[in-house]
Amino acid sequence: MLEQEIYDELMRKGLTVSTAESLTGGLLAGRLINVPGASNVFPEGFITYSNAAKHRRVHVSVTTLETKGAVSAECACEMARGAAMAAGTDIGLATTGFAGPDNTPQEPAGLVYIGICTGKTIKAVENHFKGDRAAVREQAVVGALELLKEELGKL
Repeated sequence: MLEQEIYDELMRKGLTVSTAESLTGGLLAGRLINVPGASNVFPEGFITYSNAAKHRRVHVSVTTLETKGAVSAECACEMARGAAMAAGTDIGLATTGFAGPDNTPQEPAGLVYIGICTGKTIKAVENHFKGDRAAVREQAVVGALELLKEELGKL
């Protein structure tokens, strides 16, 4: 189980992680806490579905929200950094995107940015997931967990 592997690696390295979630709405945190003892590595997460919540809870700048939008690499990076800072964790992990079902040229359904902030890096990965709303959200969770596992290997 991916979340067990992540838990084990976080424990081995003495690291903690927090989340800031938009389109996944707590599903990512839910996966992380599937592991018994998860509170050792995951103290808290933030569900920041609205722009106001992104700004208030994880300190995404108003400028970023107005100029780049909530569905952007910049927003994902600020969410990840803000989650780590607000929770006092070593790593922040964030999801923001457009699960659909409606499409626009600027925000096609399935466009998801996953942000991660570690002591060494802050970055966002752009994804284009397929399927209905539930499928996009689930793929975003798996993508975030895979990115976290990959970045843990570099620490």
